[in-house]
Amino acid sequence: MSEHPPDRVDATDGALALLRTLRDRHGELMIHQSGGCCDGSAPMCYPAGELLVGDVDVHLGDLDLGGGAHVPVWMTRAQHEYWKHTHLTIDVVPGRGAGFSLEAPEGVRFLLRSRLLTEEEVVGLRAADLL
Repeated sequence: MSEHPPDRVDATDGALALLRTLRDRHGELMIHQSGGCCDGSAPMCYPAGELLVGDVDVHLGDLDLGGGAHVPVWMTRAQHEYWKHTHLTIDVVPGRGAGFSLEAPEGVRFLLRSRLLTEEEVVGLRAADLL
């Protein structure tokens, strides 16, 4: 068993490249997996600290942009109850997403892809008291 719990979230190369571009323009970033009404449950990218997170949110992990830069990824605790047995991958696809997310003017939108956790990942997350 690894001494580090398995990652809960990662991103495609395309999403990481876009995040690097957005970071160059806007500074430190954060992603919050939206729960819904007007944005259709999309990963939303904000300047770090623009969206306040607290006890109702779960920190899923950090996306590594290289050079010591990272982007924390959050989700509401209530929504996490539905997704806690999945590994999440943030991707980027053509099309306009929500107007509140920083990638909207680029003509692309972030998209969440998921898969069920493996048995090994479940064991690792439980051992770290993360599941």
